[in-house]
Amino acid sequence: MLILAIDTALDACAAGILDTRTSKLIAHESIPMKRGHAEALMPLLGRVMAGSGIAFADLDRIAVTTGPGSFTGLRVGLSAARGIGLAASKPVVGITTLTAYAAPVVSENMDAPVIAAIDARHDHVYFQVVSGNGTSLVRPGVIPIEEALEAAQFGAPHLVGNAAEILAARWPSDAPAPLRVDMQPAPEISWVAWLGAAVNPETALARPYYLRAPDAKPQSSLMQQAALAAS
Repeated sequence: MLILAIDTALDACAAGILDTRTSKLIAHESIPMKRGHAEALMPLLGRVMAGSGIAFADLDRIAVTTGPGSFTGLRVGLSAARGIGLAASKPVVGITTLTAYAAPVVSENMDAPVIAAIDARHDHVYFQVVSGNGTSLVRPGVIPIEEALEAAQFGAPHLVGNAAEILAARWPSDAPAPLRVDMQPAPEISWVAWLGAAVNPETALARPYYLRAPDAKPQSSLMQQAALAAS
């Protein structure tokens, strides 16, 4: 399967083409940026497609990050992916940024919990916790950083995401220290592609994944929800 992956949801403009038959990323490019994705994406896609030697018609699927992330940035990627899918008559699937951050760690088959965190500003994070095998411990949401630190109850974690160092710096001193801290401005485009190959196009929809609208109040405690679910 040939997968074109696109990511503009966070602090990078990235694209890559994965050949699942050879397990190789044929061509890829990622440019760090906080804004300007709209101007950068189409030239970048042109370079990636040219470097791969593959035509859009030869693709099997397009995968794109859906958020959480920049409201403007993620729509740039979604619009491009949908346009390519429509023009080439190819399915388009959506991958959340939190899932893309956690996936490479889960693939290592470690026992430690994985905390994916994205800076949501104003002392909040977009946040998700999964076990080492990918089972959900705390479902995705946006919560205050102090509340996110309650995830220490699950044991020494692997922290990933562009807010990984923010959590690490405020990690409770009386809790097991994080095993690893992977501060990444954006998910690896290769994992966006691999996840795009694995998901069901009927359920992994390419539409914005908003955990809150602009200026919306955060949800009630996700840690409380986790405790209730476990009781």
